[in-house]
Amino acid sequence: MTEPIFDKSEQLQQVQQDLLPGEVVVVVYDCTGAGTGFVGLTNLRVVIQDRSFVGKRTAITSIPYHNIRSVSLLSNKSWAGEFFSSSSVAMTAGPDTFEAEFRGTEKAHHVHRVILENITR
Repeated sequence: MTEPIFDKSEQLQQVQQDLLPGEVVVVVYDCTGAGTGFVGLTNLRVVIQDRSFVGKRTAITSIPYHNIRSVSLLSNKSWAGEFFSSSSVAMTAGPDTFEAEFRGTEKAHHVHRVILENITR
């Protein structure tokens, strides 16, 4: 078993404290921008820390992969014939869309790939 990839140990610990039996952390990346604190991916679900609730409340939202309908890489620019660079990922689950912005394109592409692999199994 490989060790999880993470940006901040306290975010990794937050995801690890609520693992289900047989669940393992794949990655936990810190997010930028308003609202999302981090995105964690396990072998069973996506875990999102959302800091945008009224009254300075924070939510930890878990989205099982089987509930995700789509996942997208987001970009402000696109050049004909070239793959665009993206540092944001959006996913839809039920009527909701969740968006996360990362530092660096590699993290966004990694999150997109892991989610896509899990929703297409």
